[in-house]
Order: sequence, then structure tokens, then C-alpha cells
Amino acid sequence: MRPDTPAENVDHSAEAARLERTAGLYPEDAETLLLRAAAHLELSGDRPAATTLYDRLLGSSAGLDDPHLVRALKASNLWEYGHEAEARAIIDGIRATAPRDPGPWVIVAEALESHDELEAAAETFTEAARLLLPDATEPSPALHPVLYGRHRVRRMLGLPHDDWDTLADTLHTSPISLDELHDPKRVWSLGSDNPAELEAEISRLRAELGTYRAALSRPFPVAVLHWPAPELAELLSTYPALSAEYPSHTEHLTTIESSLRELAGSGTPNLGIVTGTVPSYEAFAASEGTSPDDATLLPQYATTLASRGRATAWPPERGVECWCGAGSTYAVCHGA
Repeated sequence: MRPDTPAENVDHSAEAARLERTAGLYPEDAETLLLRAAAHLELSGDRPAATTLYDRLLGSSAGLDDPHLVRALKASNLWEYGHEAEARAIIDGIRATAPRDPGPWVIVAEALESHDELEAAAETFTEAARLLLPDATEPSPALHPVLYGRHRVRRMLGLPHDDWDTLADTLHTSPISLDELHDPKRVWSLGSDNPAELEAEISRLRAELGTYRAALSRPFPVAVLHWPAPELAELLSTYPALSAEYPSHTEHLTTIESSLRELAGSGTPNLGIVTGTVPSYEAFAASEGTSPDDATLLPQYATTLASRGRATAWPPERGVECWCGAGSTYAVCHGA
């Protein structure tokens, strides 16, 4: 969600404007698109304009998927251009609200960390871990940044390892250990005036960046389109020509699971499921200049949703609710 392309390689202001225009065309994706636009504005140096976008989202009459995330991003941005008091007030509010999503916790903790509030950052990461990581539960990948960030800040403070630090070490799979990665001397060496120290640290960072880029170089997931029962009923009542594609909702769900298993069996990596809605599908058809009753449009729609980051990885992790939305875990539902 947060673009990190250097400013010399992209016109961040133009990209932000393009994303704002796109948000007008796809209101259902406006939150994601405007957050990306705000990130580009931050990278362009126009932080007040980014704050304006965050305020636009927070003041929207449409409900946000994650208002705590928007507030956290706003706080981080405000602090960067001198509005420390307002940023601190927002951060205190987020911590008091205790959101159940790790994203806002990580952003506000890192904002504190970047302004040398290491004790407060460690407390924030610990609050998040205590809230989001019940005992004897294997953390999902979304929670890893909480543990890694907590490990990093505690390492900077010189605190001894505890059980959560050990868990972070276990989850970390890079050839470079977390203890080495979070070594305070490495951070300090980046501010050194000694060319030899800087060169050695840059070489290490390049090696780590290569590993990171390899992880990000995977293509968009091969995504299969899923229609919840109410959406499929509306789709078929509005566009009966698509009935041949979806004889029944039960058969639709069975086809999704069998298709994904067949793809997995053939060695296709990075599989996912995207969930469609009729308004979104109609908007996509309009953007393609064709009718929604054209069945060949369905896989294109699925690919587009996946490219916008809307895909859920398949198969679900152990203990996670089944992708079909029935409420049972995958293992006893479609994964049985």
C-alpha cells in the first residue's frame, strides 16, 4: 500500500493525481486508492496535501474499512512536518481504542520510534502483542511486524529477550538473524563519518534488500472469482445470460475449490480468491466498454481485483475460517 519508489524514478505528484481520479471512477475502492495517493504525496514532500486526503477519508459519509489505519497514517504524517502535539493526541487515542488490526499499532509505534521515543514505542508494540497474540496461538503473517518491531525497539533499548522476542526469532526466516539485523551498532553506523563503516553497512543492506525484492517479485496471485450467495442471486437476476456459468451457488463453491486444487496440483504457485460484488463488476464492465453479461469478462474482473490487492491467499491457514463465508474453519468445510 505504501509506495517506496525513489522520487527520481516517478512523478509522485502526478501519480497521486491519477489515483485520485481513479478513486472517483471506482468508489468501492476509494479508500485503498486515496491512501496510496496520500503516500505518494508524502513522498513528493507535500505532506499538508496528504493530510487533506486523510481528513477527506475520515470525513467521508461512507464507512471506512479501517478508520484506525487512516488515523495512524495521518498521525505519522503530521509529526513529520511539525504537528507533534496533534500527532501525539491521535496516537494516544488509537492506543486507548485498542484496534484489533495490527496495522495501526505498527504505524504509531514506528512513528514513536522514528522520533526517538523508544520506551513509548516498546510499550505500544507490547500492548499490541498482548491484545492480538493470545497464548498458544500461532501468529498470522499480518502479526509478524508487531513482533519484529517490538524485537527491534527492545534491542535498541538493550533489554533482555523474553518469550515474544524468542517467537520473533523463530518466525524470522532471513539468513541474517534478527539480533544482527536489529543491532544498534548497525543503526549507528549509518550515521558514521567513516567511509569504511558506511560501505560495509551498505553492502549488508544491499544483500538484505535482494532477499526482500525476491519475496516481492512474485506475480499477482492466480485468482478465482467468488460470489457470495446474495451477490450471485442479484447477478443472475440482472444478467440471466450468466446462468450457464453459475448453475447454483453450491456448485459455484464446489467449482472454486476444485479449480484451485487442480491448479495447485499442476504446480501453479500463489493462488488466491477474490470476492465480487455486482456494483463493482458493473463498473468494471463499463470501464472495459462491454456488457456485464459477457462471460469472458469474469476472469478479467478477477485478475483486476487481484492486482488491486483484493485477493485472499488459498488455502487458508490452519484454524482460519473457510473462504466461502459459512463460518466453519476451512479444515472442516471446503478443506475437508
